[in-house]
Amino acid sequence: MLIYAKQPIYYVINRYPQKIKTLYLARELDKKEYSRLMKMGFEIKRIPNEAAVKMSKNANHQGFLAEVEEYKLYDYQTFLEKNFVLVLAGLTDVGNIGALIRSAYALGVDAVIVSGIKHLNIEPILRTSTGALFDMPLAVETNIHNLLNDFKMSGFTSYGADMGGVDVRDIQPAKKRLLVLGNEGEGLSSRVTAKLDTIVSIQMAHDFDSLNVSVAGGILMDRMRYE
Repeated sequence: MLIYAKQPIYYVINRYPQKIKTLYLARELDKKEYSRLMKMGFEIKRIPNEAAVKMSKNANHQGFLAEVEEYKLYDYQTFLEKNFVLVLAGLTDVGNIGALIRSAYALGVDAVIVSGIKHLNIEPILRTSTGALFDMPLAVETNIHNLLNDFKMSGFTSYGADMGGVDVRDIQPAKKRLLVLGNEGEGLSSRVTAKLDTIVSIQMAHDFDSLNVSVAGGILMDRMRYE
């Protein structure tokens, strides 16, 4: 997998240098930093900016690109022993998914499941999570109804995000909890909400229709942290 830009690459360098196969540099580094990187155990190649632009498909690479190990997906049933699991039901925007994974890791979520899609492109999600994906167990399960049943049988209380729900500030989240976020356009389907224990919402201070799903997800995850 190829990642690029300074922040995600340095996240991996500093935490998981063994996962980097080749670091490509299209910019100059000071001698001290270059010497440090040379001792990390991965190959370093200097490349012209034109090559970096081509490799990153015209994205903003900031002079840093890296070939890293493939991410290995988990079986979601291994998450049944955890306490706080995030389910992304039908989300398709890799930017939103990556941002939610980054927030989930920062806010104490134990694992993330992407459901309702057949194929997940891991490479851009790793980039948009700024490398946090390597710290967050991730599974893909096509059938959300099966996984909701499995978590219910394992003692989880399920919460879904919808504008018509109760104020998330008014609930005391269960210790074993599942937070389900719907897709960017239509939210959660009626079939999914019918299976959930509680529907929660974020009460707005001003008259406004909705928040971006990654922003709303971050707020809900923070307010459902178990202290």
